[in-house]
Amino acid sequence: MPALKENSSEVVQPFLMGCGTKEPKITQLCLAAIQRLMSHEVVSEAAAGNIINMLWQLMENSLEELKLLQTVLVLLTTNTVVHDEALSKAIVLCFRLHFTKDNITNNTAAATVRQVVTVVFERVVAEDERYKGTVDQPVAVQGNSNRRSVSTLKPCAKDAYMLFQDLCQLVNADAPYWLVGMTEMTRTFGLELLESVLNDFPQVFLQHQEFSFLLKERVCPLVIKLFSPNIKFRQGSSTSSSPAPVEKPYFPICMRLLRVVSVLIKQFYSLLVTECEIFLSLLVKFLDADKPQWLRAVAVESIHRLCVQPQLLRSFCQSYDMKQHSTKVFRDIVNALGSFIQSLFLVPSTGNTSVTPSQTGSNASGNTGSAQTNPGVLGMGGGATVLPAFEYRGTWIPILNVTVQGSAKATYLEMLDKVEPPTIPEGYAMSVAFHCLLDLVRGITTMIEGELGEAETVSHTTTETTSLPAQSSEHQDLHSVSDQSEKELVSRAVWEEMVNACWCGLLAALSLLLDASTDEAATENILKAELTMAALCGRLGLVTSRDAFITAICKGSLPPHYALTVLNSTTAILSSKSYSIQGQNVQMISPSSESHQQVVAVGQPLALQPQGTVMLTSKNIQCMRTLLNLAHCHGAVLGTSWQLVLATLQHLVWILGLKPGVGGALKPGRAVEGPSTVLTTAVMTDLPVISNILSRLFESSQYLDDVSLHHLINALCSLSLEAMDMAYGNNKEPSLFAVAKLLETGLVNMHRIEILWRPLTGHLLEQVCQHPNSRMREWGAEALTSLIKAGLTFSHDPPLSQNQRLQLLLLNPLKELSNISHPDIRIKQLECVLQILQSQGDSLGPGWPLVLGVMGAIRSDQGESLIRTAFQCLQLVVTDFLPTMPCTCLQIVVEVAGSFGLHNQELNISLTSIGLLWNISDYFFQRGEIIEKELNKEEAVLQKQAEERGVMLNRPFHPAPPFDCLWLCLYAKLGELCVDPRPAVRKSAGQTLFSTIGAHGTLLQHSTWHTVIWKVLFHLLDRVRESSTTADKEKIESGGGNILIHHSRDTAEKQWAETWVLTLAGVARIFNTRRYLLQPLGDFSQAWDVLLDHIQSAALSKNNEVSLAALKSFQEILQIVSPVRDSEKPDTPPAINVSVPVVVGTTTATSLGRSFMRTDSIGERIGRYNGSEPPVITDEIEDLNLWWAAWNSWYRIGSESTRPPITCDKLTFIPSQPFLTALIQIFPALYQHIKTGFSMDDLQKLGVILHGAVSVPISSDASPFILPSYTEAVLTSLQEAVLTALDVLQKAICVGSESMQIMYPAIFDQLLAFVEFSCKPPQYGQLETKHIANAKYNQIQLFAPAEWVALNYVPFAERSLEVVVDLYQKTACHKAVVTEKVLQNIIKTLRIPLSLKYSCPSESTWKLAVSSLLKVLSIGLPVARQHASSGKFDSMWPELANTFEDFLFTKSTPPDNLSIQEFQKNESIDVEVVQLISTEILPYANFIPKEFVGQIMTMLNKGSIHSQSSSFTEAEIDIRMREEFSKVCFETLLQFSFSNKVTTPQEGYISRMALSVLLKRSQDVLHRYIEDERLSGKCPLPRQQVTEIIFVLKAVSTLIDSLKKTQPENVDANTWAQVIALYPTLVECITCSSSEVCSALKEALVPFKDFMHPPASKVQNGES
Repeated sequence: MPALKENSSEVVQPFLMGCGTKEPKITQLCLAAIQRLMSHEVVSEAAAGNIINMLWQLMENSLEELKLLQTVLVLLTTNTVVHDEALSKAIVLCFRLHFTKDNITNNTAAATVRQVVTVVFERVVAEDERYKGTVDQPVAVQGNSNRRSVSTLKPCAKDAYMLFQDLCQLVNADAPYWLVGMTEMTRTFGLELLESVLNDFPQVFLQHQEFSFLLKERVCPLVIKLFSPNIKFRQGSSTSSSPAPVEKPYFPICMRLLRVVSVLIKQFYSLLVTECEIFLSLLVKFLDADKPQWLRAVAVESIHRLCVQPQLLRSFCQSYDMKQHSTKVFRDIVNALGSFIQSLFLVPSTGNTSVTPSQTGSNASGNTGSAQTNPGVLGMGGGATVLPAFEYRGTWIPILNVTVQGSAKATYLEMLDKVEPPTIPEGYAMSVAFHCLLDLVRGITTMIEGELGEAETVSHTTTETTSLPAQSSEHQDLHSVSDQSEKELVSRAVWEEMVNACWCGLLAALSLLLDASTDEAATENILKAELTMAALCGRLGLVTSRDAFITAICKGSLPPHYALTVLNSTTAILSSKSYSIQGQNVQMISPSSESHQQVVAVGQPLALQPQGTVMLTSKNIQCMRTLLNLAHCHGAVLGTSWQLVLATLQHLVWILGLKPGVGGALKPGRAVEGPSTVLTTAVMTDLPVISNILSRLFESSQYLDDVSLHHLINALCSLSLEAMDMAYGNNKEPSLFAVAKLLETGLVNMHRIEILWRPLTGHLLEQVCQHPNSRMREWGAEALTSLIKAGLTFSHDPPLSQNQRLQLLLLNPLKELSNISHPDIRIKQLECVLQILQSQGDSLGPGWPLVLGVMGAIRSDQGESLIRTAFQCLQLVVTDFLPTMPCTCLQIVVEVAGSFGLHNQELNISLTSIGLLWNISDYFFQRGEIIEKELNKEEAVLQKQAEERGVMLNRPFHPAPPFDCLWLCLYAKLGELCVDPRPAVRKSAGQTLFSTIGAHGTLLQHSTWHTVIWKVLFHLLDRVRESSTTADKEKIESGGGNILIHHSRDTAEKQWAETWVLTLAGVARIFNTRRYLLQPLGDFSQAWDVLLDHIQSAALSKNNEVSLAALKSFQEILQIVSPVRDSEKPDTPPAINVSVPVVVGTTTATSLGRSFMRTDSIGERIGRYNGSEPPVITDEIEDLNLWWAAWNSWYRIGSESTRPPITCDKLTFIPSQPFLTALIQIFPALYQHIKTGFSMDDLQKLGVILHGAVSVPISSDASPFILPSYTEAVLTSLQEAVLTALDVLQKAICVGSESMQIMYPAIFDQLLAFVEFSCKPPQYGQLETKHIANAKYNQIQLFAPAEWVALNYVPFAERSLEVVVDLYQKTACHKAVVTEKVLQNIIKTLRIPLSLKYSCPSESTWKLAVSSLLKVLSIGLPVARQHASSGKFDSMWPELANTFEDFLFTKSTPPDNLSIQEFQKNESIDVEVVQLISTEILPYANFIPKEFVGQIMTMLNKGSIHSQSSSFTEAEIDIRMREEFSKVCFETLLQFSFSNKVTTPQEGYISRMALSVLLKRSQDVLHRYIEDERLSGKCPLPRQQVTEIIFVLKAVSTLIDSLKKTQPENVDANTWAQVIALYPTLVECITCSSSEVCSALKEALVPFKDFMHPPASKVQNGES
């Protein structure tokens, strides 16, 4: 074969000659033979040249054209022998055949040319492959010096170079350099060839500088030049206006140029950066609305080809957009697409005429008629199918299925056979542009995300090393890392730039399409694009763009023009950009595309004032699902745009009427008010899915990193704030979306709850739970409590029991809820506490203080139900959990229980809580040792900490041991309750307090008792005293409801009184029973004083109940058994007889003769104190001090309480009888202790009190119970007590020392003062008292101002008088009694009743007084006579004389109803007195002062006449004249006047004087009577006068009788003369008419017979 090849020229020659014959048959045979040779590759270069020349001739003769072409092809493809001119000739031959008249030939030639061109370039590739190993230095190409300077190229490359260069020349309509012999050429064909070479052999151009040079220098300028007509042409601009006619763009060339450009950009971008910038700018321009439709269509197709090459787009971005001063090509492309799409909607394209005008018109004019057919609906009736389409403002553009996703399959760029521009179907350009956008997004995002993924994995593997500072990159080991990070920084910059460049345009276009889309699939694609862009921006941290895309999706989800601030603000930013098409025009026009959407839901907008309803279309729901998808899959990159996403979801959820259920999941629920939500079945089936996705979205938050989680929480919080703002000021149902979702998020992130707990609970606490809208609040509380409960039940790692901090963190918000005053919140809080107690009560541990704090934080004003719930929790704690809680919390339990006692809402709760305190105290008692141990341990720890810090340990009641402090806290709490405003609580607390101290007080350390006394008991007494004294005196009508209040409790004051009584009694009892503990305490005497002070103030309180009880307590601490009323216990001896030892309560001997039993539960202590050996009295002095303190108190009480009030009004308080009685009864027992030091001063003090006590009147409403009826002479118990007290004293003095006897006179004074009461009841201040007889028992109205009734003092005074007489009989001779003029005082006192006589309140009084006087005188006068010389009795005599005078000649008249027998009895008493005078006084006249005797004589004188008594009936007159008395007087008078024992002339003179006076008076009376009788004529004279004259007449007869009986020598002659001188006057009276007078006159005249003597023989001179 090689030999054959060498000789091939010869072998071929014959065939060539055969061809030369131009005979068809021969030619065909020859050509076939030549082809056979070629195919066996046995043709040499020379032979080949010959063959080509021969073929050329055939061609010129137009012979066998097809065979020629075939032969050329075989020649060139089978081997590489043809070069240079031969090759060019062969190629030209083919070109020439392309332009024959024969169509077949033309086409075959075209195909051959294409193949040949390909072959030429394939040879270059093969050649390069061969020489790949040897690298020779390329010679630098000198500028453009010689187009043929290809010497550096190898043969094949050279041929290719020449060929390509000439192709450019030909297209440019220039002569070729190499292809000599070309006759004609079309541009279209040339462009096609150029395109195929560039497309198929890019490496040739890229590897050989010469070829690159060609591209730059020849191809690009050529393309730009050819584009010019397209650039200049404006559709619709009239040619006339422009100076030169503009060449019209020609479709075939234009289309091919675009193809070339596509290839150039695709393959040689890196070489032709600048040129590509121009091409791309041109492409962008071709999209303008004023370019022909077909041009725009092919331009879009070209752009589509670029859009599917993300790496290329990336290069654009790097080369142009990221360079300063360069066109932002990538941005322009994207924006151009957007504008293009917009223009298609805004200007209906000329190609759209296929739509019937009527329909388009009607559609644009208004979307009112719903029945109107849309141009997109084909077919009629039920079988209507909707074409996918876009519709916007009446422009309807169908969506054609133009390409497969991700590939740019062009339609019009492939129409190489068309010469005329084709008609573009409606919607084609739009569809391609739409796909451009989608592919662009898909390409960019997959590329960047892929690279991002790689970068992340790389950075993960290198993080260990990168953690070192980057500066140390000079170290070898760090080199790779720093390169890596540098590279990453560069790529990140590119990614960011790409996104920044394209996002605005993309968003604008996509938003518009989304608005216009009527096809679900298209909508889905658009949304997917927006979603991937949003996610990408998020990953790159491009916040603005991310938010913009998310906003678009959000807007799509909501009804058109839905007012949502978050979104509108974002849109405003966008619409301000120049390239945005979203801006004004979109928003101005009312519903753009909803007419083509099926409405699937109608609901209420979430707004302050909802106007009507809003409708959701299926597209809205589709968008919503995308939004959910975005949040679900890309939550980690959403960052701050969670806000947008969640806000939108919230509104959708609201419109769809989803309401939160348990755990925060949203369930379809009915709207509460307004036109309710309407949902189609389509949505109804979707709702559960949506609700499910929503929940899944928040569940997936557990996979977010911490930062993203915080973003999510923040967004939910601010969303919740908005919802709250909206819910302010109205009671509309608020949107609970945010709160529900916060809850859901919290629940799924429980494993890392610490990082989100504070923001989460903080928001719920501070904002939601305090919101005025109740529904909102309720959900806030629900969320918070659910979170807390979930947090406590979640199995944390480490468990809560080992992680105290977390437990307290979880419980803290529960406590914080207490700061919120809304009751519904607090109810939730407490229910939560209850549930926590029930589920976790045993394991709360350090959480107890918080939980207890919650219960304790309830205040009285927070409503009954709240308090009740809280109390329920507390009861649970006290009954079940005391043993499980740390002992340090017990104090808190006490505090809380106490605080419930103080709540005034519900009385039962307060009372029960006091019961709880009792139970707690029992618990302390039972578990005392354990608690004490634990508390001491804790105390030691705290003490140590305090010392380390250098501070004092600060706890209440320090330094008592901690266990005692616990008790003290309990006592203090009960103490507080003892001063609660409600009486029932006070009573219950008081009883509990004293019972606990009584029952459990023995557990306390001895020293702690000091605190109990001073800090608890006395403190309590102070407060009770203060409250009682300031309590209100207003009457309380009823005790709430229909409870009637007893009148003894119907004012606050009276109710407090009860408390005071209880408290004082309790304290006194403790003092009494625990005396053995208290006395050694050191300050017992101070305590004693304080207690006495309290007793004193209580006793002096203006309340009978309190004051009486105070005295009872007084008696108790004096250990006097209170005297019991006889009726109750007749067999008890009276109190005074109880032997009370002198020293009571000393530590050594306590039970010596003590009158009560100790009630201690512990006998050992008594045993300890109760030695059987005789007591050693050590503290006598101290003890005496105690008794004297008691006496001083008693004195103060007595003097204060009995001191009469200064002013007097209805409200004056007057102590009650039982009080006074008790007071006085204390004295005898007290006296036993102090008698040794009891002085005169003390006696005086006592006297004042006794006197005062007796003077106190009784209130009229009490008098029936205290006073005996008037007729019974009985003493009241008070009077008994007073006398008893004096009796005790007197007995003591009797047996006492001499020094004590000086007290007798004082006792007499006291008693005599009482005696005076019989006639002068004591005045009690200015108080007006009624006499007992007038006290109207029957008319007393309850509560009328009390009238005060003076007691009947008569029995008391009389008894006192008896005591006086009795005592005087015993003591008359005592020195003190004599010296102090006791007798005179007695007489002085008795003078009062005696002088009153009938006017005495009681008749018995004066009778007793007389008899007493007689008794006393019978003892006293001898004593007086005995001491006459000493002058001690001088002043007594006048007193005595006056007393006699006042009694015998009383000024009072006897009562009218006095019977005659009575009168006679009384007269006999008078007679007795006169007899006393005659027996006891007159006989001893010489020992008696003269004046006194004179007074007595005058008195007798008076008695003998003047004892008449007026106003008697006629019949009684003779009796009533007290004749008996007159007689005795007369007789006594005469007996002493004329007695022979006249010692001194003076005495005789006195008696004579008396007689003459008497006679003179008689004379006068008779004269006057006679006169009157004469004047009165027939009228009888007045009764008195008649009586008087009768008396005078009787006296005269008596006198004469007496004179006769007397010794004659004793009678003065003068006297006789006077007697006789009466006679004539008597005679004159005879004429009187009154028979009584006559009979008296008779008696008077009869004695005168003795004077009738015959005249004496020897007359004396009358001087004898």
